[in-house]
Amino acid sequence: MASADHWISAFLDAQAAESGAAHNTLLAYGRDLKDVQDWLQRRGLDWAMASRADVEAYLVHCDAQGFSRATRARRLSAIRQLYRFAYDEGLRADNPAIQIKGPGRTKSLPKTLSLEEVDALLAAAPTQGRRAEDRLRNTCLMELLYATGMRVTELVSLPVAAARGTPEMLLVRGKGGKERLVPLSAPARAALGDWLRARDAEQEAARLKGVPESRFLFPSRSAEGHLTRHRFYLLIKEIAVAAGISPEKVTPHRLRHAFATHLLQNGADLRAIQSLLGHADLATTEIYTHVLEERLRELVEDHHPLVAGSRAKDPDGTT
Repeated sequence: MASADHWISAFLDAQAAESGAAHNTLLAYGRDLKDVQDWLQRRGLDWAMASRADVEAYLVHCDAQGFSRATRARRLSAIRQLYRFAYDEGLRADNPAIQIKGPGRTKSLPKTLSLEEVDALLAAAPTQGRRAEDRLRNTCLMELLYATGMRVTELVSLPVAAARGTPEMLLVRGKGGKERLVPLSAPARAALGDWLRARDAEQEAARLKGVPESRFLFPSRSAEGHLTRHRFYLLIKEIAVAAGISPEKVTPHRLRHAFATHLLQNGADLRAIQSLLGHADLATTEIYTHVLEERLRELVEDHHPLVAGSRAKDPDGTT
């Protein structure tokens, strides 16, 4: 009989090899499943012994801990997938979680930033950093993030080869290794060119000291070899403060939402937004349809002959 830890490690290996799951997705699966496993072990149970009632009891435990509906739904999804894998591998003859109805997810509109707030952030980025090189890097990071709507992991791990030759488009490797092309705005191309010159000069100086050149656009001494998600998260908070915006309001993901929202407000097609964001399913992109609904309402109010006619009348009904 396989050990409890082996169930999780074998499942994660399969997800990486067969489904192309991203590193952060695997880490999230691992954290969720380890929590379930610890809860089972405290009750003298393991993955092979747990019943549907045990899984339901765990979800009740999560609710009592104050976990959000989204977190509980994600935990149940991880449990289901682990047991589906165990069934396929012959580790269990059933999937005890398959018929459990999840708590569902609350549908909330994505929190975003206004055009004025984005403009303030982009104006503040060139002022942040001890060295001129740092300021150029920070400007490039912010311009690229807003111009492309990339996920933060996609941005910080960009290979420098993707940015060579003053590109009109960037090739981005997204979730599951899927690639997509995203266009660059003129300000983003200018910031990219400035940063590349500074980066290459730094890399040449390091090479003369025997340090091999980094393959990343935003190199770092981190274990990954590039600027980390955490460092960029802190950096964007510093830029927010400089821009006079509450740092609690500004995150890399909110800039991604701003990218999509502002495009839709200016008439972009929803399927084009799906492609630019790298969403596998249009349903994921449809969280932004509240923007379309508002724009369509304004369109009717401004241009429909009956509405326009009623506006043209005086309060007493005369024109």
